[in-house]
Amino acid sequence: MLDQRLDPVLSPYRSFSRDAWAALRRDTPMTLRPQEIARLEGFNAHLSMAEVTQIYLPLSRLLSIYVGATQKLYLAMSHFLDQHRRDGEGKVPYIIGVAGSVAVGKSTTARVLQALLARWPNTPKVDLVTTDGFLLPNAILQREGLMDKKGFPESYDLPLLLRFLTDIKAGRRPVRAPLYSHFFYDVMPDQTVEVDRPDILIVEGLNVLQTTRPPKDGKAIPFVSDFFDFSIYIDADEEVLEEWYVERFMSLRETAFQDPLSYFHRYSKLTAEEAQATALSIWRRINLPNLRDNILPTRQRADLILRKAGDHEVAEVSLRRL
Repeated sequence: MLDQRLDPVLSPYRSFSRDAWAALRRDTPMTLRPQEIARLEGFNAHLSMAEVTQIYLPLSRLLSIYVGATQKLYLAMSHFLDQHRRDGEGKVPYIIGVAGSVAVGKSTTARVLQALLARWPNTPKVDLVTTDGFLLPNAILQREGLMDKKGFPESYDLPLLLRFLTDIKAGRRPVRAPLYSHFFYDVMPDQTVEVDRPDILIVEGLNVLQTTRPPKDGKAIPFVSDFFDFSIYIDADEEVLEEWYVERFMSLRETAFQDPLSYFHRYSKLTAEEAQATALSIWRRINLPNLRDNILPTRQRADLILRKAGDHEVAEVSLRRL
């Protein structure tokens, strides 16, 4: 939770209760039907019409304002640099980063924003990629002894991710991202996701807001977040995240894990007590250290923080001051 000991006057954020944030919707129309919202709901991640209306609709309105202003700035800069037709540079996508812990609901948030933003007239093309595709293949992780560090910063092909984002910001087309399968728990060889000059690109991942210590010689070292125009961190208490992770694991044990081809099929054979213990062990041995050491420290770098309560609903929104 945000540090309440900090004088609100000194905080870089303005905080809003759920009701105060919902009022910022103004007259923005709801463009998603209940059936569409049901399809956007993540596995074991609850999403109600009220949540979309009160939290994500105002957020889509805010982002539409940001995107529109950035589009105008880009056109003005292109005119200043006399780049309209000289170098054939294409439009530059507005990139939104979505960060947060395992099981916090990043994927659901990203999908809802994609659906809502695509309804705004100035952003008809909204693409979504996850950084899972930029994980090192399991064969490399096993060779390097990193399988238990999957999802930690060192388990990603960072140069490949940075090249992808560089190409996106350069307006190149098309750009391809590796495809990851949660079913096989690995990057799929020779399979990609194509991104072709969207108006908005949403990049979702655990560690997308992370930086390292700046070099003493001032050398330019790019970070993933350097390519973001806006960033969102989804927050919840550790004990709540643990509960959600275990609930999701137990649900998957009864569904996806039952398939013999699933990487996690072995867990489907466990008793309920064994599965519960296994889920807790994985959370406390891998996901919790990653949260504490790598993910949570990046929260204060976000432009907006969505603070979730135990019922999966956002209770507080904190927006960085301009």
